[in-house]
Amino acid sequence: MTVVDCHCHIYPERIAARAIESVGDFYHIAMDAEEGTADGLLALCEGSPITHHVVHSVATKPENVESINDFIAQECQVHPEFIGFATMHQDYPDPEREIERALALGLRGLKLHPDTQGVDMDDPRLMAIYEIVEGRMPIIMHCGDYRYDHSHPRRMKRVLRTFPDLVVDAAHFGGWSVYDLAVEFLEDERCFLDMSSAQAFLGPRRTAELVRLYGTDRILFGSDFPMWDPKEEHALFTSLDFTESEFEDMLHHNAERFLDLKIQ
Repeated sequence: MTVVDCHCHIYPERIAARAIESVGDFYHIAMDAEEGTADGLLALCEGSPITHHVVHSVATKPENVESINDFIAQECQVHPEFIGFATMHQDYPDPEREIERALALGLRGLKLHPDTQGVDMDDPRLMAIYEIVEGRMPIIMHCGDYRYDHSHPRRMKRVLRTFPDLVVDAAHFGGWSVYDLAVEFLEDERCFLDMSSAQAFLGPRRTAELVRLYGTDRILFGSDFPMWDPKEEHALFTSLDFTESEFEDMLHHNAERFLDLKIQ
């Protein structure tokens, strides 16, 4: 079976250790500074059932947008199992031009992280970006953090209601660290939700309950590499009590629908 990991961060080798240390500090989670590169991701997944990886990085400064997009596109050229997502920053001077360039580079979507980028998800600067990409490319959106309000699920709800044709993965069950709160706002909304960075906190029973609440036709498998080991996340997820058909949707077919791409 084709298995798509829909949530992987990768970094250039020269900055990977520094980037991982920064992410670890932000989330107060110990991370392996030797991981975080494309080679590190592929090494961890060697021998696993995972066949494809949606890869991206986040620009915390507008001047980093173009170099990150170039890096992700280059890694996708080298690794055909990678599906690349562009980054954008709310203060980038010409987002429409850069999104056009990202599409020309072969990038398939956009990844945003309101908390690390220091912007409300429904800030007018981001709303202008959603208008540009609506109907053209999907978005992986970090959602939720009990410490911040930038990516609160109520903001995700407003975005979805404002842009009905926007294709969104509301990452981390729609609300990292506020998983149950996210249900209140997103249970009946039109979006996908990846289950990355959740299993370690929720445990198998609540993970399965949230999948059922949202529906197996909306859930995407994701590891949030290098935060977690994709192989271990896959093993935990596939140990849950779902049918083969449901797993085929969550591990493969939903990703195809989200990406509007046939993956084999």
